[in-house]
Amino acid sequence: MTTQTNVAVSRRHPILRTLGIILAAFVFLIVLLIIFWRWDWFVPTINRRMTAALHRPATISHLHVRLGFVTTVTVDDLDIKQPEGFEKEKEDFASAKHITVSANVWRYITGHGIALPLIAVDTPRGDIVSRLDGQNNYSFSSGKDKSSSSSSGDLSSLPKIGEVRINDGDVRLALAKMKTDMRVLMHTTPPKGDDEGSIVIDLKGRYAQAPINGHIVGGSLLTLTNETRPYPIDGRLANGPTYVTLRGVVNDPLHFKGTNLDLHFAGPDMALLYALTAIPIPHTPAYNVTGKLNYTAARIRFDNFEGRMGSSDIGGNIAVDPRAKPINVDARLHSHRVDLADLGGFIGAKPGKDESKANTASNQILPDQKINVPKLNAVNAHLTYHGDHIENKKMPLDNIDTDIVIQDGAIDVKHLNFAVGNGTLAMAATLNPAKNEEFATKLRVDVSRLSIQRLMQSTGTFKGEGTLGGHITLTSTGNSVANLVANGDGGITLVVDHGGDVSALLPDLMGLKVGSAILSALGIPQRSDLQCFIADMPLRQGIIRTNSMLLQTSNTRTIGGGTINMRNDTLDYHVDTRSTGLNVLSFPGRVNISGPIKSPAIMPGAEIIGRAAATAALAVVFPPAVLLPTIQFGVGKGSVCEQALAEVNTRPASGIKPGATTGKGAPQVRAAPPPAATHHGKAKKGHVTNTSDAAKVHQAWERKLNKEH
Repeated sequence: MTTQTNVAVSRRHPILRTLGIILAAFVFLIVLLIIFWRWDWFVPTINRRMTAALHRPATISHLHVRLGFVTTVTVDDLDIKQPEGFEKEKEDFASAKHITVSANVWRYITGHGIALPLIAVDTPRGDIVSRLDGQNNYSFSSGKDKSSSSSSGDLSSLPKIGEVRINDGDVRLALAKMKTDMRVLMHTTPPKGDDEGSIVIDLKGRYAQAPINGHIVGGSLLTLTNETRPYPIDGRLANGPTYVTLRGVVNDPLHFKGTNLDLHFAGPDMALLYALTAIPIPHTPAYNVTGKLNYTAARIRFDNFEGRMGSSDIGGNIAVDPRAKPINVDARLHSHRVDLADLGGFIGAKPGKDESKANTASNQILPDQKINVPKLNAVNAHLTYHGDHIENKKMPLDNIDTDIVIQDGAIDVKHLNFAVGNGTLAMAATLNPAKNEEFATKLRVDVSRLSIQRLMQSTGTFKGEGTLGGHITLTSTGNSVANLVANGDGGITLVVDHGGDVSALLPDLMGLKVGSAILSALGIPQRSDLQCFIADMPLRQGIIRTNSMLLQTSNTRTIGGGTINMRNDTLDYHVDTRSTGLNVLSFPGRVNISGPIKSPAIMPGAEIIGRAAATAALAVVFPPAVLLPTIQFGVGKGSVCEQALAEVNTRPASGIKPGATTGKGAPQVRAAPPPAATHHGKAKKGHVTNTSDAAKVHQAWERKLNKEH
């Protein structure tokens, strides 16, 4: 019995021994694996997968993992090469010496979401390139992936991030379409006590072809995801001569819940702000404005801003809907004191008081700055502007009020009104897109009872109570004030009733220093009382002809005829002066005026007297709205001009019968809006033509800006 038991035990012993050896070997291998384990064994696999995912060579040199409930992963020497087609770039697409990420594994396992207590990036580098043909080196996904990636905007799915550290970051941005090549330098500062740290960004290089230099300090990146703590921003930026500062806080910036920011702009020309704001603004003189910047996902507002533009003050509110294509802008602007010279850029002229040497040397008399069609199509806008008091020595108007709408590339000047004493100067126009980036234009200006004394107030030498009145019309196609007039059709009928002392009126109105010589050349004695002036002049294809031109004083009667060619800014004109009574020391006769409008020649007469006389004659023929193509004026019953005007009244050159626009009393003529603005020949739905409907337009824009998608 005992012998049989020993035999059985001895038979099982080899099996146990084998199992023991296997178990020992397994334990030994585990010990060896622990001793000699290297996470770098996974590096080749990681490199292959990164390269495949990014569609460009991507490598890391080392991988470090510290396991635990909070697991930390570090990669060394990350290097991502340029994609195909960008191999000639001098820098790699991206790189970093070290990237460390800590993840709370236990939180994820227990279903509380992803938490990253630490993200640290050491010496990150980047090279972001976009070419003129649209190719770029930062697109990773194919077109099939775009729809899915664009819908992943749920901020609630973002991981909970603890601390973010960036050390010595340097990213190059080379964007050809934006004419930009600059470097973005960044680093973070560590938390200290209650201070959660900050991110510091410096910009250097060129943006929109102009040098850029900026310094921005923001709160910690962690604060960006904190819905209850406002995110602080303090930055300054110089883009060429434009200077911008921004200081304040942003409430929950990832959800765009509002701001409390002070924004300051300063520079030599507001048109330069297009590169920073994408909002086209006409050329202006130097400006300096400060206001409150407020924004949400649906609207950006620049509220209650005040400042200077040239010698004028400027203020108001601007609202922008950035989601619309093109963007919508609603601007309500005002000035207490405005110099009209500062608004020259709005009609294509050089703003401010100084003219360039090129302008002075040229024979061009009208602004030839073309309307920038791409910029105009980049925005739909509604602009209202009111200037309480106008300061302008040549044309002392009292105030300005305007309402302009830009929609789908069309410009609708609902009204542009000026007050002059008890009189008014009112304009309305439409400019609709036509072929070759031109605009089919209709313009009308109504002038009513403008006081000559008020117009001459700045001279201090004029005495008299005369009035000026009439209408202006223009139909044309072009792209600037100059070629609109050069291509235009219309007519002029102008009346001055009891103009006062003509020897003071004409020279001082034109700013000439040889007034007596001018009047002598015309055969008009000094101290003559201007009783009546009428000019009825049609405009056809840029050439102004004369139906009638009469200037009557207490001593003389002057009749003019000829043409003014606005295509090449020359004139071929003559005036004949005859005495209406005994007039000793007066030399009546014909004066021929020809040559460039800016500096015409006169025959006979000395050169300086000839030029002055021609300029004064031009002021009579085409005063003082020389920038406008067609004027028709009328007078009230009983005027000295009544008989002379009767002939003009039957068929006025402008096609509009004159009203009681001169003489005593309140203004009788208001700007009649032109036909409703159209786009490519079709009336726009809901178009407003009545200038009293400005409030309704604003309400409609407010509803549009406030509407949530």
